[in-house]
Amino acid sequence: MNLEQMLQHFKASEKMMKNITSWVEMPAKEAVYAEFPDFIDERIRTALERRGVRKLYSHQASAIEAVHDGSSIVVVTPTASGKTMCYNVPVMDAILKDEASRALFLFPTKALSQDQTSELHELITEAGVDVKTFTYDGDTPQSARRAIRQAGHIVVTNPDMLHSGILPHHTKWTKLFENLRFIVIDEVHHYRGVFGSHLANVIRRLRRICDFYGSKPQFICCSATIANPAELASRITGTDIRLIDNNGAPTSGKHIIFYNPPVVNKELGIRKSSMLEAERIAESLIRNGVQTIVFTRSRLNVEVLVTYLKDIYHGSKDGDKRVRGYRGGYLPNLRREIEKGLRDGSITGVVSTNALELGIDIGALEACIICGYPGTIASTWQQAGRAGRRSGVSAAILVANSSPLDQYIINNPDYFFGKTPENGLINPDNLVILYNHMKCAAFELPFEDGEKFGVETTGEILSFMEEARLVRHVGNRWHWMSDVFPSDAISLRSASNENFIIIDISEPKPVVIGETDRFSAPMLLHEEAIYMHEGIQYQVEKLDFDDKKAYVRKVNVDYYTDANLAVDLKVIDVFREDREKPVHRSSGEVSVSSLVTMFKKIKLHTHENIGSGPVTLPELEMHTTSYWVSLPEEIPGMSQTDVQNGLLGISNVLANAAPIYLMCDPGDIRVVHQVRATFTQRPTVYIYDSYPGGVGFSDKLYELHGELFETAASMIAQCGCETGCPSCVGPLTEFTGTGDPKEMSMKLIDIIRNAYK
Repeated sequence: MNLEQMLQHFKASEKMMKNITSWVEMPAKEAVYAEFPDFIDERIRTALERRGVRKLYSHQASAIEAVHDGSSIVVVTPTASGKTMCYNVPVMDAILKDEASRALFLFPTKALSQDQTSELHELITEAGVDVKTFTYDGDTPQSARRAIRQAGHIVVTNPDMLHSGILPHHTKWTKLFENLRFIVIDEVHHYRGVFGSHLANVIRRLRRICDFYGSKPQFICCSATIANPAELASRITGTDIRLIDNNGAPTSGKHIIFYNPPVVNKELGIRKSSMLEAERIAESLIRNGVQTIVFTRSRLNVEVLVTYLKDIYHGSKDGDKRVRGYRGGYLPNLRREIEKGLRDGSITGVVSTNALELGIDIGALEACIICGYPGTIASTWQQAGRAGRRSGVSAAILVANSSPLDQYIINNPDYFFGKTPENGLINPDNLVILYNHMKCAAFELPFEDGEKFGVETTGEILSFMEEARLVRHVGNRWHWMSDVFPSDAISLRSASNENFIIIDISEPKPVVIGETDRFSAPMLLHEEAIYMHEGIQYQVEKLDFDDKKAYVRKVNVDYYTDANLAVDLKVIDVFREDREKPVHRSSGEVSVSSLVTMFKKIKLHTHENIGSGPVTLPELEMHTTSYWVSLPEEIPGMSQTDVQNGLLGISNVLANAAPIYLMCDPGDIRVVHQVRATFTQRPTVYIYDSYPGGVGFSDKLYELHGELFETAASMIAQCGCETGCPSCVGPLTEFTGTGDPKEMSMKLIDIIRNAYK
């Protein structure tokens, strides 16, 4: 059966249709073309015509003309709409007109850098021109690095390499920085939260160096559909950005199907495993020769699903090669082999993490199965766009799990198909991140008196650095005086650089198997904890808090551990507040103290508590930003236990409702409740950023207050359970007393909603 016949088969199946909450057929869309602008070099035009491109799509023409006019731009169009040409063509054209011109291309991952470089090489070869393009990353051999620094017209790299391998050594890159015309930032929506805040500071450092060498580069950014692409690109680049969103690319007809696995325990609200349901649907498609990609949230799930799906071809020649996995941790050559197999059709099924979500060329797949909501609407559309690139019918099936976020999306298709409400948020002025990058900037070039590095308080920060004996003020300049290399100590992927490394000591030769941040370490790596890594169990033998190392040994046990975290939150400063209504809302700076007090051993599968133990670790303190809501002191008809249960239910729901609007992972924020908060003297719920200094989430939640609680209310109301479950207010075992946790939570939410109507 082909895909269309398979879809008809699904429609005829009662077992399938009773679990489908939405089936939307999106019509095919004709292309909107535009002519090549006259100024484009004839050699580029001829090369494109040889490759079958005789006209541009409307957005490509708009982007090329805007760049030619000197504007910095962000192009926002769906997956596979030909965004690459929006920067390849103007950059190549400028280099052909002025051989000295240089460009810097930034991609979030090494795999994407490699893929885009090969596409650019093909165009250059077809045009028969001498435009030298090189990838410069951790895999680049030392022997090639010198040639790239001297001769590369286009240098393709990633933010991490720019931060630690190029900017600190700018004196070796004078040819690049003196003639830098263009900086291309692809997949700009990827740079949000901590990673985006770091990148904005890396770009501040890059622009300082460009100023020093006398160049004024233009920015060409590309993004998936989010609510604020121009604002996000502008904050990252520190310059005015023009939005190009007149998409002219054609699309094939597409079926978007929302599938909710059947309930197996109504009282507890537990559904059949999304992974097993995704595997069943994928198997039926792959057996019928429909080329399919399955996206899943974790590396472990990739390996489990690949094992299940390989059984389809059990015993057949080359059957092992027909279904493959794809994730971080695979070697580059293996990834290239899998990408090629997808393009030439020799691979029928691939199971991937979000590593294949970005624009790597994997040809025209027919079906996409998304196992678990990816966390943002933008990511869901990116993954769905992997099926049906230009022609023929395609299908994307979202299979939900039991989490409140998945259940909200699957039961509110109108919310999903409406305008994307997600904002990419960054906070480049987060003091922890800013201070670290100012150290790097001072190492690269001395600061002048009165110079601003993004904030008005640059001078005060430099004075603080002088007291720390990092810089020295001589004349009207601040010079780096420390003997440390500052960029080595900073990871762009986390706010704090104090990560703990995890060392496996099972064999005589110890091996580093992973790392975790300082604030998660006490929860995951206390002594006697069971640490899971790629499906293998390890027991923590020793946690060296001073050296930031955890020593683990392989074990095979039938339980896992869960630590109990006591969190104490104190308000330090209030930035914004609204106290005119019976329910108060505020945002400000807080100090969060966390202490792991004990851990429980929980049996696998049955989840019985089979033991516990104490944890003796120091208390951790973090300053961050928070948003909080305070209810009236007295709530008629509710005892203190009822209020306690209601606040706990609200906390569980908000932890899942907030990421819908913030485009962040649920782990990026934390929720705590206090029945009588010391600061407000009222029942209060706090939502705080789980990064030192905060990255702007709490300020956004203050503005989205109304929508947040409307969403929380519908999450609870739409859940089919009776008194509470993991898909809404949380497991019933967390609550005390005899009241109905679902009812108590709704009562408190209604008080909050009515106060702000």
